[in-house]
Amino acid sequence: MTALTGRVALVTGGSRGIGAAIARRLAREGADVAVTYARSADRARAVVAEIEDAGRRGTAIAADAADPTAVTDAVERAVDRLGGLDILVNNAGIAPYGPFEDVTVEEIDHALAVHARAAFIAAQAAAPHLEGGGRIIGIGSNLAERLPYPGWTLYAMSKSALTGLTKGLARDLGPRGITVNLVQPGSTDTEMNPADAPEADAERALTALGRYAEAEEIAATVAHLAGPGGAYITGTAITVDGGFAA
Repeated sequence: MTALTGRVALVTGGSRGIGAAIARRLAREGADVAVTYARSADRARAVVAEIEDAGRRGTAIAADAADPTAVTDAVERAVDRLGGLDILVNNAGIAPYGPFEDVTVEEIDHALAVHARAAFIAAQAAAPHLEGGGRIIGIGSNLAERLPYPGWTLYAMSKSALTGLTKGLARDLGPRGITVNLVQPGSTDTEMNPADAPEADAERALTALGRYAEAEEIAATVAHLAGPGGAYITGTAITVDGGFAA
């Protein structure tokens, strides 16, 4: 028996990158896993196949995190398909970048909808299913703590909202036996921020370890919080950034 045997998880934005690594890791730890995706149906099906190869049940659910109805429906569909819900990982995200002066109201609303509103609504929908040992884990960003270069103000602001959400939910849901935490990755080798990109050397130079994270390293922290070792951790942020914010 592994740490998460018998548990059911939902990972939003789980078709690629950090989300896919989290889904695979939770499955290896024994959980049945639902993943949502906005556009990458083929990739989501490939992640489900890997979950099933690990001997667990998996399902892919189309849901745009910017659509509040789709977010709520995704939680309910995960419960219906997998028979319950124990772990919610709010991972879906975007990477808005550009000069501060050029950011539009529509771009602000979209970033806040995907990063903050979707996480809030997913938690509302999931909470009734999580009582008595459930876990909510958000995926934020180390740029919410330290922002050493321009162009990322909107991204950092929208990710910073997850800190307040995490602390508030920990208080609201703690009496019901639900823990709520935030994982803040640094530069991680994914399609969104590849380690061989032109700016990658500059990002590496800002870390204490001098390298990018692998997505699996972020997933390992999520798995710890989701498992028995995370039972008394709540209302906090864990930064996994190789010393970027040191």
